[in-house]
Amino acid sequence: MHKHHNALGLATAHSTRETVLSPSVNEIANTKPVQPVTLIRPHAAARAARFFVEKFPGRSLYAVKANPSPDLLKVLWDNGITHYDVASIGEVRLVARTLPEATLCFMHPVKAPEAIAEAYFTHGCRTFSLDSLEELEKILVATKHAADLTLCVRLRVSSEHSMLSLASKFGAAPHEAKELLFAARQAADALGICFHVGSQAMTPEAYSNALERVRAAIVEAAVTVDVIDVGGGFPSSYPGMEPPPLERYFETIHRAFESLPVSYSSELWAEPGRALCAEYSSLIVRVERRRGDELYINDGAYGALFDAAHIGWRFPVQLLREPDSRAKDLPFSFYGPTCDDMDHMVGPFMLPADTAAGDYIEIGMLGAYGCAMRTAFNGFGSDETVVMHDEPMVSLYVEADDEVASNVVTL
Repeated sequence: MHKHHNALGLATAHSTRETVLSPSVNEIANTKPVQPVTLIRPHAAARAARFFVEKFPGRSLYAVKANPSPDLLKVLWDNGITHYDVASIGEVRLVARTLPEATLCFMHPVKAPEAIAEAYFTHGCRTFSLDSLEELEKILVATKHAADLTLCVRLRVSSEHSMLSLASKFGAAPHEAKELLFAARQAADALGICFHVGSQAMTPEAYSNALERVRAAIVEAAVTVDVIDVGGGFPSSYPGMEPPPLERYFETIHRAFESLPVSYSSELWAEPGRALCAEYSSLIVRVERRRGDELYINDGAYGALFDAAHIGWRFPVQLLREPDSRAKDLPFSFYGPTCDDMDHMVGPFMLPADTAAGDYIEIGMLGAYGCAMRTAFNGFGSDETVVMHDEPMVSLYVEADDEVASNVVTL
């Protein structure tokens, strides 16, 4: 057995047999780290993966763009996620390298022909999405008119029930669907229809409405469909954005799928991203300055808080010390560490009124997109990461786990 101390001075073990206690967030804060510290919770991602594998009434493809961490990919694989929604040749190579036995589905509707050819001939990818006749022809030429393709035609559907729209860039319009579905059916070994209701869908109705659009397209085109892919959009919980239980989404999707005019053998797919990884990661930041209700912290818009800055996303926060008993929570905004005025997270982030320079704050639910969109702009950033075995600040999953509850892990 070997031990080393990381940059925070926390002992970690390198052994397959030793039992160690996870540090608490307060213990990490007490080491007074100068740079932000990323906390990852593999058990939370594992739990989310098992939830989808066991309860979604079809196949779940992890949307790699949400968080492409190789460690996370392995956690999801170990807990039953065998198919991966890749959107670039970089993601294709990453998953193929990390999980050689994984099934790759290239679900970006506009791809470079070279990327299609490499995905097909080098990495064994057989599933491709498209939303135009031009893309269909590109796929066929790049794969040399392969006979084993699963081609998923993406339809444009409404994003009215989601916090972030994905309704304008991709998707065949209603007047385009018939011709495209018919042409794809002639070329495909298996024909699929896919869509995306937008990110953070706040009601199951988003999916039932979209599946009505699918129904109309199938009837009009009169084609046999082998795959219905309801895409992503499955939500996580954030301040002011608390969705219904995910089981309600699954039930709604299953009822609508069962009523579609497709064969008994047709498959139901989904592409969860946020819902599988949001709880995987959080961040400890230090307050460098307070100016009224504004806190200057050492991470921001060009780090893990891109969404908080650019689309006003709110994340759960907690002060990592006991506040004065008289300190009520107040709404704060954050400024990040760069010289840029856009490095501003409006919030509001509710924290005790006595929050001050030198305090440490945990910002939760950053496993989706936050960690994936970090840059080193202006020379700021940190690679310090600590594996945690406590519960995330918020969770949609209530599976009992004695090992997690005891805050002990066996390495």
